[in-house]
Amino acid sequence: MKKSKVLALAGITLLSAGFLAACSGSNSNSAGAGKTYSYVYQTDPENLDYLTSSKAAIHDITTNVIDGLLENDRYGNFVPSMAEDWTVSKDGLTYTYKLRKGVNWYTSEGEEYAEVKAQDFVTGLKYAADKESQALYLIQDSIKGLDDYIKGKNKDFASVGIKAIDDYTVEYTLNQPESYWNSKTTMGILYPVNEEFLKSQGDKFASATDPTTLLYNGPFILKSITAKSAIEFAKNENYWDKDNVHIDNVKLSYYDGSDQDSLAKNFADGVYSIARVFPNSASYDAVKKQFSENITYAPQGSASYIVGMNIDRQSYDHTSKTTDAQKTSTKKALLNKDFRQALAFAFDRESYSAQINGKDGASKVLRNMFVPPTFVAAGDKSFGDIVEADLQSKGDEWKDVDLSDGQNGLYNPEKAKAEFAKAKEALQAEGVEFPIRLDAPTIKTDKARVARLQSLKQSIEESLGTDNVVIDIQQLSEEDVLNMTYYAPTAAQAGWDISDIVGWIPDFQDPSTYLNIIKPSSGDNTKLFLGFDAGKDNAAAKTVGLTEFEELVNAADNEKLDLNKRYEKYAAAQAWLTDSALIIPSMSNGATAMLRKTVPFSTAFAWSGNKGADPNVVYKYVELQDEPATTAEYQKALEKWQKEKAESNAKYQEDLAKHVK
Repeated sequence: MKKSKVLALAGITLLSAGFLAACSGSNSNSAGAGKTYSYVYQTDPENLDYLTSSKAAIHDITTNVIDGLLENDRYGNFVPSMAEDWTVSKDGLTYTYKLRKGVNWYTSEGEEYAEVKAQDFVTGLKYAADKESQALYLIQDSIKGLDDYIKGKNKDFASVGIKAIDDYTVEYTLNQPESYWNSKTTMGILYPVNEEFLKSQGDKFASATDPTTLLYNGPFILKSITAKSAIEFAKNENYWDKDNVHIDNVKLSYYDGSDQDSLAKNFADGVYSIARVFPNSASYDAVKKQFSENITYAPQGSASYIVGMNIDRQSYDHTSKTTDAQKTSTKKALLNKDFRQALAFAFDRESYSAQINGKDGASKVLRNMFVPPTFVAAGDKSFGDIVEADLQSKGDEWKDVDLSDGQNGLYNPEKAKAEFAKAKEALQAEGVEFPIRLDAPTIKTDKARVARLQSLKQSIEESLGTDNVVIDIQQLSEEDVLNMTYYAPTAAQAGWDISDIVGWIPDFQDPSTYLNIIKPSSGDNTKLFLGFDAGKDNAAAKTVGLTEFEELVNAADNEKLDLNKRYEKYAAAQAWLTDSALIIPSMSNGATAMLRKTVPFSTAFAWSGNKGADPNVVYKYVELQDEPATTAEYQKALEKWQKEKAESNAKYQEDLAKHVK
């Protein structure tokens, strides 16, 4: 299961999507002084092996010291990194990358070791395959012959579809066209490694606390790691693109999350250059008064948090149900689309979000689709536009529904009542007892989680009436909650009716990275989102129509070359999913309240991958400024960036044809 990309919905004490960054002091950016960007981290890396790990704690470090073939610019376009140019064959199966000449590997002391060559990418992939990398799922079915090699059907790696044509040309041959292949090149598993150095290190390669066990070809060199203390980087003075590295030093300081108030205080004292502020904290009023003109909200991220529906619950270790009739009634209700739609329309996401983001920031993080509406576009239409148009044919309840990010587009108590009335009539005919009781687990020690779920309970019960629906919040230990949700090995342990514990962040730039994970035949996360094990011919999955959903997804996935048609077909699958209300989106990552002394939108941006999906952990391009950005300045910069991004993305799409040979 691709658990590395499944997200547990963070509570107020976690940094989550609003990570913190800082500058070493108020005078660090003065003329002639080295510019230092400090950062707060919470998890020590277990190693530094970018080729075999899929953990964020590792890639947050190695992304800044190792470059792959391509990277993301400020607007999310894929631009040259180790590869100065690339081509793709007309059939979409062969990608050829021309490497820069004269780009070198360096030791942790900044000494030149060897030139980066095409063979380094071959060595990296072979090492990842031999070591059974956690990230193999990204490419195992993509690269020709790789699956057979991994499974031992062919033990000759030369048969795998990666070749060093010469010292400066690396070629990948795919099993089928993947229009999003370039987005995968920003992931660590496709990064290079020097074979001689790898052999010399043996088992010591990429040790967690020893920077000398890595070579560096990226913008920074790792200088030191001290567990639960600090991680420090220095600018790579020999970096091929050093003009785009505006920071001389980076320091990550260990932070356990226990003292939220210290962040804004240290910002006020000139210690930090960026600090997250917490609208529901005890000190927020004072922070807001002091920095009334400086609180900013970044754009939303690509992670989608959801409320899932368990359509085949088996475990009742934690429940408020007292009879078998109640259990049966809940199961039947969750199999009824009108009932699920009633829940979706009754759910006030803005109130839910306000429990952590405060009133001012509540709407800024709202999401109404599993796939973000602007994740891709077909021609001049966004993905969300196409989905909304498709929904119009599915029922009057979708008339005038706005699925855009950042607004409470699905909340409609009147529609909720209308859909529930239809559901109740059908369910009463099946002998269902009311009220329907829905068990929803949450971590009892996490006040923000509890408050969010209480808000969900309140809005649904107010809209539908407690004589019809009751949300039974099960306040449990963190271990119990995670074991039945995030860490549940099979659906048999998924002891809940509805759950807001998990979400998803994309691996690559294609709608399939969201929608394929819940295919009933092979989806990686059906048990986490829908309470059944994929590949088991589940009866409940058939009852709710997931067979039709899979047909739509497969039709989209089979459209390999025409991107507009591909996205239109995936939009049809998303429209089906929205109409089904099996997965109810709630919030995204990003869009958290921040104070900052970084130049707005000077960072890399991406919807997926390691080179910009979280701009707070990629330090190339980042610029520091002396004074805190004002809200007005940030908003002006945002509008300018959005305009430039649209123009840049359009030009990038036009230029793609030049790479087809």
